[in-house]
Amino acid sequence: VERWSSYPSVGLPPPRLAEIFREGDLGYVARQMELFEEMEEKDAHLAAILQTRKMAVLSLDYEVLPYSKDPVDEAVGEWVGEMIYRIPGLEGAFLDLLDAIGKGFALSEIIWEVASGKAQVAELRWVPQKRAIFGDDGKLRLMTPDGPWQGVEPPSWKLMYHRYKARSGSAPRAGVLRVVGWRYLLKNFALKDWAAFNEIFGMPLRLGKYDSTASSADREALFQAIRHLGSDAAGVISKSTEIEFVEATSRAGQNPYQVMAEFCNREMSKAVLGQTLTTDTSGGTGTYAAAQVHGQVRRGLVLADTQALATTLREQLLRPLVGFNFGWDRPVPWFRFKYEEEKDLKTLSEVYRNLAAMGVPLSAEHLSERFGILRRRARRLGR
Repeated sequence: VERWSSYPSVGLPPPRLAEIFREGDLGYVARQMELFEEMEEKDAHLAAILQTRKMAVLSLDYEVLPYSKDPVDEAVGEWVGEMIYRIPGLEGAFLDLLDAIGKGFALSEIIWEVASGKAQVAELRWVPQKRAIFGDDGKLRLMTPDGPWQGVEPPSWKLMYHRYKARSGSAPRAGVLRVVGWRYLLKNFALKDWAAFNEIFGMPLRLGKYDSTASSADREALFQAIRHLGSDAAGVISKSTEIEFVEATSRAGQNPYQVMAEFCNREMSKAVLGQTLTTDTSGGTGTYAAAQVHGQVRRGLVLADTQALATTLREQLLRPLVGFNFGWDRPVPWFRFKYEEEKDLKTLSEVYRNLAAMGVPLSAEHLSERFGILRRRARRLGR
C-alpha cells in the first residue's frame, strides 16, 4: 500500500544507496522499488525519457495473428483476438508491464472469469514490484499475509511476469534505473548545492560603508537600511554613509552546478534512450548523419521493447487462454506490435504507380495498409 512507503530517497547519501542496492541483490527489492518510484517522481528529465521510451511502444498498432493458415488455427486466433481486445484497460496494462524497462521487471495479475462456458480475462491488475521477493533459487515470490517475509509462489497462470533483460543477471539489477541511480544521486547533490548557492548568493551582497566620524545612530540607521533594502527597495541614510551592491560571479563564466546537472541528464539519456541528440539541452546541434545514427539506435530499442512485450503476452496471456479453452496441445496464436520504419510516401507511391503500370496486381486492402489510409486498429474500432 502506498501510504506505507518508506520514502528512501529523502536525504539519500551514497552509503544508503549502496545498501539499498545490496538488499536488491539479495532478493529483497522493496526499498529499491520504492527508490525507483521516487526517482521518477522527483526528476523531470528522467520521467520524460522513460515516458518517451514507453510511449514509443504504446503508440503502435497491435494484433493477434493465427499460428498458421490451418482453418482451426485461424478460428482459434480470431477468438483469442476478440477476447484480448475486450479486456478493459488493455493499453493501461501494457504501460504497467513496460515499467519493467526502468525497474527490471513488472507484474500484472490476471483476473479470470467464466462466461458462456469459456475462460476469459476480466481484468489485468497491476501488482507493485515492492511486493516481490526473490529467493536463493532466483524464483519470484509475492509477500502476502500468509508469507510476509519469505513470500509465496503465485498460482500458475495467475501472474504475468514481464522481465526487461538488457543484460545478463538477476531481474533486480536489469532495469535502467539501476544504471542511472548514481547519476541521480550526483544530480540531486548538485541541485541541492545550486539551490543553497542561489539562496545565499542569488542576490547581490549589500555592503554598507560609513565614515569614521559617523555616530552610532548613523551606523544603526545604515544597518537597518541594508536589512530592509531588499524588500522595501527604499531607504534613508546619511550622506556620510554609502551602500554598495557586490554581485556574485562564477568562475570562468560557468555554473558548476548546472554543468554537473546537465552531465547527469546526458548520462541518463544514454542509459534510457541510447542517445542524447533528442534530449541534449546544452544548445549543441548534431549533423544529419549523427541524427540518423541516433535514430537507428532508438528504433532498435523500440523494436526490442515490442518484441519482449509481445513474447510475454503470448507466453503468459494467450497461452492460458488457448489452453483453458482449446486444450494445452493447441498451438498458440502470435501477438504482434505493428512497428514500421518511417517511409517517404511520395517515393513509395511512385514505386506502386510503376508496378501498377507493369500490370502487377495490387489490392485496395494492401494499399490501404501500406499507406495507413484505413487503419484496422482493434482498439480504435472498439472490437
